[in-house]
Amino acid sequence: MTLLKTENLYKAFGKLEVTRDVNISVAKGERHVIIGPNGAGKTSLVHQLTGQLQPTSGRVLFKNLDITNATPDQICQMGIGRTFQKNNLFRSLTVQENVRLAVQAKQGGWYECLRGVGIRTAQLERANHILEQIQLTHDLHRPVSSLSYGEQRQLEIAIAMAAEPQLLLLDEPTSGMSLAETDRMIELLRSLPSSLALLMIEHDMKVVFSLADTITVMYYGEVLASGTPQDIQSNSRVREVYLGGKH
Repeated sequence: MTLLKTENLYKAFGKLEVTRDVNISVAKGERHVIIGPNGAGKTSLVHQLTGQLQPTSGRVLFKNLDITNATPDQICQMGIGRTFQKNNLFRSLTVQENVRLAVQAKQGGWYECLRGVGIRTAQLERANHILEQIQLTHDLHRPVSSLSYGEQRQLEIAIAMAAEPQLLLLDEPTSGMSLAETDRMIELLRSLPSSLALLMIEHDMKVVFSLADTITVMYYGEVLASGTPQDIQSNSRVREVYLGGKH
């Protein structure tokens, strides 16, 4: 089942073209990784998939519904979650409270004073379940500011999971991590439910080839190649411009 696909997705800022006729698809449960040199259009593509940018032309389809002009909040409620290159956490709150607030947002319950104790307890239970999945249960009551960088990236994934996504978009989840933190993130992503599709931007080739079912290579806003890891490794054009070149 195709979960997400783009049709000739094109975005320009004046004369600057950041994506040109991009066609990709992600199946249910697929691990799909986008690679390419800096400036290839990877993050601009993800912004178009999640409503942060409106494409100049083309379409984005999710579960066969056209979501091209949907807002980020609408897209999140439909079942697409995401993380960003730079985290956006409530650093003075605890790990548990960060995730509980994300659960509350999914449920549409911002008016906390009007809600019962039972609902808040259910939110905390849901938050704890997610944190168990993301392997942060030992840090429930720690303030976010006391977490290591790698733990903060784990928490971002927990917050995204609170929206109960069917597709999770990850923008360079191992960027800035130590080797040990990167290894832990690989194991974490492997442990996520097999029904959850991942679409991930990543530079670290160890991460890419450890996780990907499909790799899409972008170059100057276009899809240069897309296929299995074996297909990409054997593609001479990809090796020339990215894997084995100066980038």
